[in-house]
Amino acid sequence: MRFTYECCDCHAVYETDEVFYQCPKCAGENDGKSFPKGNVIVKLNDEDLKALSKQSHVSMYDFFPYPVPTPEVYPVGGTPLARPLRLGKQYGLTNVSCKLDSALPSGSFKDRASQLIAAQAIAHKQNKIALASTGNAGAAMSCAGAAYGLQIILFVPATAPINKLMQSVLYGATVVPVKGSYDDAFALSIAYTKKFGGINRNTAYNPMTIEGKKSISIELFEQMGRTVPDVVYVSVGDGCIYAGVYKGFYDLKQAGLIKKIPHIVCAQSKQSNAISRAWRTGDFSNLEKATTRADSISVESPANGRMAVRYINESDGWATEVDDKQILAAQLELAKEAGIFVEPAAACAWAALTADSGMLIERFGSDVHVCTLLTGSGFKDMAVFQGTVSIPEAIENSVEAVEKRFG
Repeated sequence: MRFTYECCDCHAVYETDEVFYQCPKCAGENDGKSFPKGNVIVKLNDEDLKALSKQSHVSMYDFFPYPVPTPEVYPVGGTPLARPLRLGKQYGLTNVSCKLDSALPSGSFKDRASQLIAAQAIAHKQNKIALASTGNAGAAMSCAGAAYGLQIILFVPATAPINKLMQSVLYGATVVPVKGSYDDAFALSIAYTKKFGGINRNTAYNPMTIEGKKSISIELFEQMGRTVPDVVYVSVGDGCIYAGVYKGFYDLKQAGLIKKIPHIVCAQSKQSNAISRAWRTGDFSNLEKATTRADSISVESPANGRMAVRYINESDGWATEVDDKQILAAQLELAKEAGIFVEPAAACAWAALTADSGMLIERFGSDVHVCTLLTGSGFKDMAVFQGTVSIPEAIENSVEAVEKRFG
């Protein structure tokens, strides 16, 4: 698939066969006080896209800028689409679905981007990939590295959940804990690439991360019988997943396969609401501190915040904020009422949907097709349950003990 790059901010177009990260003009204006400028959009060739409309079936790989070598080595995609009927009925919605990307190889949505970054590295004959992560992106890239034999250098906040850090260590990555925030780790990983070379996988900084993440929208299109939902809820931290979801639907529309992009909802924690605030007020300044318990979406300076705000408007979407109490309640509700076990960051999307349920019915009707993207397994962060959920005490090995317990 042929492609060019277009700056999200100044709209300058760049044509190059080399690895390209950001618009040099706009990136040069960044002062560290507000959302970064200079991220670029991968623009696929219109003729190539329109040719896809003649196919009876399309794959996410048809829309990728780079060919993915032997995808069965690191199988990404084909995740289940659950329909939590009991929960839908509880909230008065008859057509609710949940996309379970916790079923991907490393247990999170981030495998989608990592597969394409691995393909990019292989295409450019690079064996080393550096990135920053609060856990899931690092685990995914480390998983891809193990599958394809690539060296992964991972910078993480030292406070990231141990489950996620250990996962990357087990995959064989070089893990570098940083005494600082995700934003600090992000800056150090870029400095590493400039000094030591290789591919940088950082979210949004490398535009191919968004291209990889868009695969979920292509997959939903085929999975839903070549249709798309009316409304899609996405948990948002740095804005890259949101942009990927939009970009997938945008490419489908450009190809002539759908007529309208769904309303895409930006779900954020009130304790990490930079993008929601920017959409509401036009204030693109960084947060002083992000404190949400949903670590994967805890971001003070969203790396792709400007593009996300643009796409909220272009999809006729909106932003919904929920607090951490609602997020943790949504996590338990999904587990107990639908058998779906996700981490807090993923549960944010469900919490936002339930908060919006009355508005959705009023605006679209009870049969509106709403899809919630659930992006990571609950096993990623078991520490969140400390103090709220406990294992019952053991009973004696006797019938009398059973009778006492249940009598």
